[in-house]
Formats: sequence, C-alpha cells, structure tokens
Amino acid sequence: MSEAAAGARRVFITGADGFLGRSLLAELVREVRLACIVAADVRPVPESRRHPGVIYLTLDVRDPALGQQMAAYRIDTVVHLASIVTPGRGSSRELEYSVDVLGSRNVLQACVAQGVQHIVVSSSGAAYGYHRDNPAWLRESDPLRGHPAFAYADHKRQVEEMLADYRVSTPALRQTVLRIGTILGETVDNQITALFEKPRLLAIRGSESPFVFIWDRDVTGAILHALRTRQAGCYNLAGDGALPLREIARRLGKPLRVLPAALLQAALAVGHALRVSRYGPEQLDFLRYRPVLLNTALKTEFGYVPAKTSSEAFDAFVAARAAQGRPLTRW
Repeated sequence: MSEAAAGARRVFITGADGFLGRSLLAELVREVRLACIVAADVRPVPESRRHPGVIYLTLDVRDPALGQQMAAYRIDTVVHLASIVTPGRGSSRELEYSVDVLGSRNVLQACVAQGVQHIVVSSSGAAYGYHRDNPAWLRESDPLRGHPAFAYADHKRQVEEMLADYRVSTPALRQTVLRIGTILGETVDNQITALFEKPRLLAIRGSESPFVFIWDRDVTGAILHALRTRQAGCYNLAGDGALPLREIARRLGKPLRVLPAALLQAALAVGHALRVSRYGPEQLDFLRYRPVLLNTALKTEFGYVPAKTSSEAFDAFVAARAAQGRPLTRW
C-alpha cells in the first residue's frame, strides 16, 4: 500500500529546535502514521537533541531554497513555528519583520508551489493587540489589530492577514491557525515568567490585567490534534478561565503594588531614556490591556479540550519551580 493510501503524512517543521519545536518533535517521533519528519531550524541542532529517524536541516525560513527542500522530501504537511518571540540584544525591528512576516510569506509561497495540503501555524493572542476597547473575552471573530509599538503583536497581525488572503486565493492549502495564549510549563523561562519572580507584582490602577494561560503540553497536544484531524480554521488556544494579577499575587504570597497609569508611564519613559530599562512607556498598554482569549471554539469546533485550565497551569508552573529549587512563593 502506498504512503498516501495508508494516510501517512510527510511533515516539515520550521523553528524545530525552538521551545515548542522540541516538545512537538518528542511527540511526533511516536506517531506511527508519519512517513517522514523534517526538522528545520536556523541553527544546527546538537546531536544530543536529535531523534532517530528525523531529518534535520539547517535552514532559514527566508531562504529561497525552502521550496526545493519541501519538494526533495515530498512534503504534504507543514508546521510553521519559526518566529522571534523574545528578541536578543542585537535584534532590530527590520530583522524581526524579515523573519516573522517575510519568512512566513516564503513558507506559504513554498507550500503553494510544492502542492502542500495542510499547514499548521503557531499564531498568538497578541495578534488581537493591546487595546482599551478589547472585549472582556476575545473570540475568533473579533478583529486582529496587533499593536504598532510591539513588533511581535504587529507582525502576528500581518501574518494572519496574509493567511486570510491565502485562504481566499489558495483554498486547497488547508490552514489550522492557533492563536496561543501565555504558555507555561515546567521549564518555561521568558519575559512573562520573569514578572512572577519579582519580590512584588506591579498592577495599574483600574485594570484587572488578567492572564489566560496554556500548559505547554496542551500546545503540543493541540498541534498533534490538528495533524491527526486536518481540521482547518482559526482557534484561540488557552486554558479555561483567567487569573487577574491580584489573584496571582495572592497565590504567590507577594504584595501587589498598584500604581496610577500616568505615574508608571512616566517612570517607564525615564528608565528607558536612561537605558536602565529595556521597556518604554508603550509597555503600559501590554500591562493593562492584555488579550483575554475565549476557548469555546477550540473545544466545540476544533475538538480539543486542554488538560489544564489557566488556574491549573499556573499552579503547576509554581509547583515545578519549587521542585527545581527556584520557588516563586513568599510563604
């Protein structure tokens, strides 16, 4: 029986050695219905992280040779994870745009040219943007506005607009787009988790600033579900419920410092001007207008139910940090 007749998939992963890529690969190597797994990353993957049977490529998503590689391995499915989430010190808005937006365009063009049937894209709740008039709970039908002051949010909006255009011009390429909330996991360390490590949490007067969390294994689980079902559509990927900063501070046993918006904006401006802070006054919108994702469509239409709620994901993260000897709580 041929691979196609047997339903075997030939999967190409971009950003395969990133945080999500590593977790996904660990699960994919156990998938018996996959005939081929190609893991591409801009940096060589160390031998210690390589899985038997996986084809590893050192390849930039902006490389024109991307389509040739897809053709060489007869790829029918792409998981596009490559993106600059936390820019390094030597980064620039131009570089981030070229990777996030132009790189995504190159991936889509390669998919169309090579007749790829299905693409799974890791988008973000940040694509909705940080806006005062965001609804209390964002649905997939709400507008994607990004935020010009935040490269990541602005670029995710642009990529989603591009994906929407391709859904019209190239409907044969099935798209599964996952708008991911704040990821937590046993080994997650990023700008968000750094907020919870501080001796006191910062809040803005008049803003609840709730978080919606998603456990990292639930992100991997949702991608696997997309590969198994080929269910197309755009879906918010978050655990049930949300946690306001006040509740997070209570669980950590830390004080919550509530500041007027104008005072915090001025302090951020001064700190940024003096180069003692990497964050400028625009950070205020992120702190008070964080997108809160409703996951109803994820469960009822896409058919995936996260194992952990936002609350359970946060508690599991705190417990993992304690087990690692890096407790977050002040009890």
